[in-house]
Amino acid sequence: MDTFPLTVGSVTRALPVVRVSPTRSIPLIEMLGDFELTNAVADELAKLIPLETEMLFTVETSGVALGHAVAERLNLPYKVARRHRRSYFKNPLIQEVEGMTLGVHDTLWLDGRHAEQLVGKRVSILADVVVSGSTNASLAKLVERAGGIVLGYYSGFVQGEPTIPVNYVYRLPTQLEGTPV
Repeated sequence: MDTFPLTVGSVTRALPVVRVSPTRSIPLIEMLGDFELTNAVADELAKLIPLETEMLFTVETSGVALGHAVAERLNLPYKVARRHRRSYFKNPLIQEVEGMTLGVHDTLWLDGRHAEQLVGKRVSILADVVVSGSTNASLAKLVERAGGIVLGYYSGFVQGEPTIPVNYVYRLPTQLEGTPV
């Protein structure tokens, strides 16, 4: 299997190279279950978060481990948008995700009780990987609809050309040399 070398801080990984179309292969980054890589990325990402941040906001599932690790380093609370409605939600905010990278329709849900905690807060939006930025833009809409102020977008990795300005730790290639275009 082809791999792509990645080093963040003192952590090195050989990312698997996966084919995403008949003519394109990319390195696949998966931090879930890899606490060493998650912590190394969190150490670097925490340095990018503005000091005036009062709350972090991410999306389940992939953003939770990194969001938690960054929140711990900065001693900040964080909230998580869900991809499915939960029976216990009270007056949830619902936000459609436009232009999904994976070609799949997606909806984000935020429990009204969590939305209330965003009112007037300066919020930094976190992600593990940003490709197009559509999910993050939808997270920003949730924050604004809840009455929060978005300070910016922060990600461990960028892989592509996002439509939003993202502060990131590492840029992954979108096409590996030697694979067909």
